[in-house]
Amino acid sequence: MDTLVADAADRIFADHVDKPLLDRAESGEFPQRLWQVLCEAGLHLVGTKDSGTGLSDTFGLLKVAGRHAVPLPLAEVWIAGFVLGGEEADALTVVADDGLVVAWGRRAERVLTLDGRLATEFSAESGAHLAGAPRARLRVDGASEVDLPGEMPELMATTRAALAAGALERTLELAIEYATTRSQFGRTISRFQAVQHQLAVLAGEVAAAVRACDGAIEALDGAAFGTQAAVAKARVGEACGMAAEIAHQVHGAMGFTHEHTLHHFTRRLWSWRDEFGNEAYWQRRLGERLAATGADGLWDFIAQEG
Repeated sequence: MDTLVADAADRIFADHVDKPLLDRAESGEFPQRLWQVLCEAGLHLVGTKDSGTGLSDTFGLLKVAGRHAVPLPLAEVWIAGFVLGGEEADALTVVADDGLVVAWGRRAERVLTLDGRLATEFSAESGAHLAGAPRARLRVDGASEVDLPGEMPELMATTRAALAAGALERTLELAIEYATTRSQFGRTISRFQAVQHQLAVLAGEVAAAVRACDGAIEALDGAAFGTQAAVAKARVGEACGMAAEIAHQVHGAMGFTHEHTLHHFTRRLWSWRDEFGNEAYWQRRLGERLAATGADGLWDFIAQEG
């Protein structure tokens, strides 16, 4: 990943994404100023043809976005840009899932579906996911056919793994910050063995999830990408449940308040865990891949794709 691009995105997110903005986004207000800043910096073109960036940059930036809980459909915009080659890049184009549910669908100008349709005429029924981010269920009225990469579902699943990996890292940071500053019975709660154990488990889950996600990113251009994407989405999904549980236990009642920022990350973890297939779905897909190799092909499968 281009570190200059990642650093630029990190600075923009740090300057513009705060709790008031996240709260306004949950009420349905599109963060137009943030979107404008990203477009002015050229970050809406990441992964498109002639941008000087590739898919690895896209997924690396999604991890950065996840760390800041950015309330924009960046994954959908960037993958759509990659598929369409940057065509009409200034139009807000997003990717819809199998059920034609899409982030900020009422703001979208074009929608790319997983069955290869590019729609400019559609109606949207408003909704929201668990983290409060707007989601719309679409009815497509007219569309043109588009050639999609063969592993489009795996690409979209990896976007959620990358977003969640970034949010997991931030969730761990929040838990450590709280445990090392919150005092009880004359000492910080990080001094208690039970809390130390919980933080150690959380750190292990985050490390495993991030490594699985990085494995999928590293395999993007190889034959093993489908397998690595399944591993990433499954392992990250497992970590999301554990991390949210432990982080809230460490924070106690404080972590359940609306005023605290923790819920902006844990609710996103729960949502991203389910979007484009939860861990059970991808574990089943991975098992089917493994079973299809047969006994004689098992070792080659593990050596080449595992």
